[in-house]
Amino acid sequence: MKNTFIKVLPLLSTLLMALAPCVDATAQEFPSKAIHIIVGQGAGGGVDMMTRVIAQKLSVNLNQAVIVENKAGAGGIIASEFVAKSNPDGYNLLMGPSGNMVFTPILMPKLKYSPTKDFIPISMIANFPLILLVNAKLPIQNMQDLINFMKANPSKSNYGGSGPLFQFSSELFKLKTGTPGEFIQFKSTTESINAMMSGDLLMTMSDPGPALPALQTGKVRAMAVTAPSRMPSLPNVPTMAEVGLSSVEFKVWTALFAPAGTPANIIKILETEVNKVLRQADVIQAMNIMSVQASGTTSEEFSKILREDLQKWGQVAETAKISLPAP
Repeated sequence: MKNTFIKVLPLLSTLLMALAPCVDATAQEFPSKAIHIIVGQGAGGGVDMMTRVIAQKLSVNLNQAVIVENKAGAGGIIASEFVAKSNPDGYNLLMGPSGNMVFTPILMPKLKYSPTKDFIPISMIANFPLILLVNAKLPIQNMQDLINFMKANPSKSNYGGSGPLFQFSSELFKLKTGTPGEFIQFKSTTESINAMMSGDLLMTMSDPGPALPALQTGKVRAMAVTAPSRMPSLPNVPTMAEVGLSSVEFKVWTALFAPAGTPANIIKILETEVNKVLRQADVIQAMNIMSVQASGTTSEEFSKILREDLQKWGQVAETAKISLPAP
């Protein structure tokens, strides 16, 4: 038996050596079939629209079909779980907004996926700031007026939003300004803005899409944007840093992820091609129309951003005692 085993060893070694180039060749030939980008939001929404812009360009660059597949439901959890469990070969990717990859995991620690353990970031796709809005009928002209009003009128200092992102960002503002306020949940940002216009809310944090049309009505007033520089579409609205609140500076993002275990050379191919797409003038213009900024990062750069966001917003949740609303 011992002699037989010794004789078999060279055969096994030869077989493994023969297989190794095949494995490498398969990875080097990527992609050899259609790539699916899974989106956890419905068709026609902001994340879906961004994904379709990227997919069309990637398809041309990679000479393979890049299919956008919507698996909406459970606030993006279904899509995230699907990709986390997919074969790590680069053919099933996730377009993951920060809501799914930062805020939901913080609020739901028993999720079946971990943003850092079950995924490898490929690149940030786009980012955008939030805009702090107040009812224009109130005697609030600037940030200091708002802070003074909230401290003097705690019972009137309510704020609204459509999910964890808007609650977290508003709580960060409260923590850094020492102001009171009660969160009211809405189904959409548009609903929270309408409630503010009617006088039911003092303020809301909004993404640019719903905020810009509301500002044009003159019924709401922008106090500041959370970006490090002023928005071209709102040149007269200061940044948080300009009103003395640099600690409330942040951007929300959407990024492309692959399942953990995806070979490094496949991640590099995707990272390189995605960044080429994001530098194209027509892609930048399409993103600008959606009021978002085309980004582009390396996998390593975005891994750092993801870890920092999880730590930052986790501390906000703990300090502000943010939890999921009762069912």
